[in-house]
Amino acid sequence: KMNVMIRFKPIFTVFFLLILSACALQGGLPAEKTELYLTPKDAHDLLKQKGKHIFFVDVRTQSELSSYGMPTPIDANVPYIIQKWNKEKEKTEQLLNNDFVPAIEKKMTKKHLNKQSSIFLICQDGNRSSKAAQLLAKAGYQNVYGIIDGIQGWQKNDLPWSDYDFDEIDFDKL
Repeated sequence: KMNVMIRFKPIFTVFFLLILSACALQGGLPAEKTELYLTPKDAHDLLKQKGKHIFFVDVRTQSELSSYGMPTPIDANVPYIIQKWNKEKEKTEQLLNNDFVPAIEKKMTKKHLNKQSSIFLICQDGNRSSKAAQLLAKAGYQNVYGIIDGIQGWQKNDLPWSDYDFDEIDFDKL
């Protein structure tokens, strides 16, 4: 009996580890976080259906908008990160935009939206928009969604993209 147990011990160990790994992968995001994300296709479909009731924000920097373009229809550009020149270090630094939440509130008010309205956030790859979504949720906004894979996902899905002349855009109006 002991020889059988010793022989099968590695098999049982591997089997047990596989089950644990599967359980860990199955969990994914906590339930309270899953609602904070949308695929680009789902976001686009919802914007087509309920666009007047959704605030769609590009949280990238203005230089990113100028370089890469942006998805349409964007309601606003409110950078989550701002770039600032550091004279001492002689380089550009990226800092959290302390005016992010107040700027969102101000622009939403102009569109007659409030903290219960849906907000869709998009960035380059989904990283900044998810952080911005969490920041807005902490500030009391109840329906904030980061778009998975950001503009990279938007473009991969061949969703509408801007044809703007970025030299003529008034970023203050975005």
